[in-house]
Order: sequence, then structure tokens, then C-alpha cells
Amino acid sequence: MSGGWEPVIGLEIHAQLATRSKIFSGAATAYGAAPNTQACLVDLGYPGVLPVLNAEAVRLAVRFGLAIGASIASRSVFARKNYFYPDLPKGYQISQYELPVVQGGSLRIELDDGSSRTVRLTRAHLEEDAGKSLHENFHGLSGIDLNRAGTPLLEIVSEPDMRSAKEAAAYMRRIHQLVRWIGICDGNMQEGSFRCDANVSVRPAGSTQLGTRTEIKNLNSFRFLERAILFEIDRQIGVLEDGGRIVQETRLYDPDRDQTRSMRSKEEANDYRYFPDPDLLPLEISEALIAEVRATLPELPDARAQRLVAEAGLGAGEATLLTASRELADYFEAVLAAVGPGHARLAATWVNGELAAALNRDALGIEAARVDAQALAGLLARIADQTISGKIAKEVFEAMWAGEGSADQIIDRKGLRQITDSSALEQVIDQVIAANPGQVAEYRAGKDKLFGFFVGQVMKLTAGKGNPAQVNELLRRKLAS
Repeated sequence: MSGGWEPVIGLEIHAQLATRSKIFSGAATAYGAAPNTQACLVDLGYPGVLPVLNAEAVRLAVRFGLAIGASIASRSVFARKNYFYPDLPKGYQISQYELPVVQGGSLRIELDDGSSRTVRLTRAHLEEDAGKSLHENFHGLSGIDLNRAGTPLLEIVSEPDMRSAKEAAAYMRRIHQLVRWIGICDGNMQEGSFRCDANVSVRPAGSTQLGTRTEIKNLNSFRFLERAILFEIDRQIGVLEDGGRIVQETRLYDPDRDQTRSMRSKEEANDYRYFPDPDLLPLEISEALIAEVRATLPELPDARAQRLVAEAGLGAGEATLLTASRELADYFEAVLAAVGPGHARLAATWVNGELAAALNRDALGIEAARVDAQALAGLLARIADQTISGKIAKEVFEAMWAGEGSADQIIDRKGLRQITDSSALEQVIDQVIAANPGQVAEYRAGKDKLFGFFVGQVMKLTAGKGNPAQVNELLRRKLAS
């Protein structure tokens, strides 16, 4: 709620499907080719050429539908969406309208305050992408690159179930996680593989009627989505409270100015004059194909997180972090298999902690981690058997990350093995007690907080290699005697 107003938000997410060729032609979809080198006659809209549906795109759409618990249409239809734009050479886009391939489904999202809610999906339909207009370096002109024309997209449309910018960002992240997890999209926002349009309206709190919505186009980051929605909510409330009315329109978000601006009036469905594409037969999907695709689905993120809680004894928050991506979950389970199931909490702490921090610092994905799962398990084994302390382990990890060798090699080369010899530790403790008679008297007089001082002195003299548990036990005994 915002000052007596309730935002209502729905998202349309465009995920580029991970096929090697386009949805209706054999042209390549690889990113980064020189302009107009990956566009064939079908993509260019030449007269007489006919589209041929890419079967893999259909399989990937079915895969998504099964992952969200949606209905897969046994019969769906491709339609022509008619509009003129310079990068749309045919004058229409092949999409789906009345009969999409995926209908319904839902996703649960987790919010920062620990609560969760379910967002319903309306549909997910197959369509082709348009080309791209290039405005830079043309000195008052625009260039057209048709490499993207015909690239297969899955447009994922939600119900207007979100009530804040944070909920919308959480939902977009959830879809991003899922399409990457099930291998249907690489999720690369910088390359345009995953982008979003946000439909935003506001209404008086308690009202059940929807307000007039605006559509914010082509948001390609979670932060931009959240900022754009926040601005648009405030803008619409301001207009309404000043006695104005919201115009249904398409808007663009300007991240430099952190504001949305009008782009064009918003079209209705009838403006596009949809009709079934006469060049494409209805798409029929058999139960056998659905069963075949279902058999290839991996364990989904929620199920995997629940299994880690049940089998490894992790907390729900830990398990959620570890299943942020399939690659991260695989890495964690490889560490756990190597170090042993009894050390799940230790493994989770290190993967979510030191490893995640190092990846973030160096802007690396888990697949590029400089310490692989087996190597990290080797380090954790030395913590578990008390060869080194947790503090020393961080020093060893940094050396491993820098490529200085395995945990055992670094521990031996630097002489970092933990001191667990009680007699050796007692000698150091006796030395500390003898050197600090005043503090000893204060501690014995009831100043318990000084215990940390003695621990620090012992650890200093042992160069951090004293076993912490033993140091604490021996110190308490010595100071009490």
C-alpha cells in the first residue's frame, strides 16, 4: 500500500529459447555476429518463402509448462500479429494469441521479510523476435540489424498478482532462475536473452476494480525493473491525486534519470488484427511427447531445497541460497559428497560464505570458481579433523583461490597446522598468566570479560594456531586454579 493506493502489477517476460537455429528458419541464433549475417530469406520476409516450425522450440516450451504445473495445449495455433516497424520486415510477427501452447500454472516467490506468495501465470506462448534498430554511429540515420529476426522467444505472461516493486523483482528473479535451471534459456540480460515488460496500475486501497495500466517496455535488469515500477507507481498516484487521469500507453525507463517517459499510445489486441497464420498448420502436441519431455526434467529448485533441508539438516534459508542456480546446487552437493554428510552445515556455511564472497568480488559465476568442489572439500576436511582452525582456513582458502595449491600443500608449506598438544598449549598459557598478573587478579575478582583478552594473548603467541576449543578449556581451568 502507498498512501491509500494499491499498486497492481503484472509482468510479460521474454525468454530467448536455447535453440541453435531460429523458430521458423535454419538461420543461426548465436550472439555477436556481424549485422545481417544471420538472417536468411525467411527472416527477411521474401515473397514465396515458407516458415517451418523448429521442433526443439516446442519441446522447450513444453518443458517450461511442466515445470510450472501448467496445462499443455494438445492443439495450439500460430497467428500473425500485424504492425509496422522498420525492424519487422514482413510487416507482421508470428506469435500465438487465442490458443497458446502453455496455459495457467503458478510460481511461489520468497520475499525479503521471509514471507512468500504465489503468482499465477496466465500463459506462455511461442513467438519470433523482431530485428533491432541501431541508432548510434549513423549520424542522424538508423541502421537495421535483422540477426535477431526470427529468434525463438517464449513470452511468459503473469496475472496481475503482484502488489509491490519488490514482489515483481522477486518474481522476475524466480522466472530467471527457473528458465536457466531447466535449460531452456541462458538468461543473459546483457545480450537480450531475458527481458521484461511491466504492466503497472494503481487503485484505491480496498478496491477490486483494476485501474488504467501503463506498460514499461524492455527492462533488462532486476534493479531497473524495481526502480521503473517504483517511479511509475509514484507518477500515477501523483496524477490521480491532482485530479488527472492515467492514459493507457507504452513507456520507456530511463535509468540515467531514473524515470519513465511516454513512448506511444498502448495498443489493444484488435489493433494488431490477429488472424491464424495461413502458412503454418495448427501445432498438435501428443501425450507421448509431453511424457517424453517430463521424463527429462531435472529435480526442480523448490524440491531440491526441500530435500537439502530434509536429508542434510540445513535451514530453509541456507537451502534457498544453495539452490539459487542449478550449477551452485550441483557444486554444493559435490562438496557434501566428498566431505561427508555429517558436515553439511560446515559445507553450506563455506559455500554461502567465503566461496560466494570470492565469486562476487571477482564477478565470476560458480562454473568459473577458482576452487573446485573437490578442492573445497579438502579444505573443509582439515577443519573437520581440527588440523586447522576456521580462521586459518580462510587464509588457506585465499591461497587456494590464488592458485597456490591444495589445502594440504598450503598448510604444510606455511606451517599452519593447528596446535593440539595440550602440554605445548599449557606452556603458552602459563606464560600469558605469568606476564599479566594484574589482569589475572581482576578476572578472579569477577571481571569475566577479561577472558577474551587471555584467549587473544594465547592465540597471538601461537600465531593463531592454537586449537580454540582446547585453548578455552585449558585457560578456564588454569585461571580457576
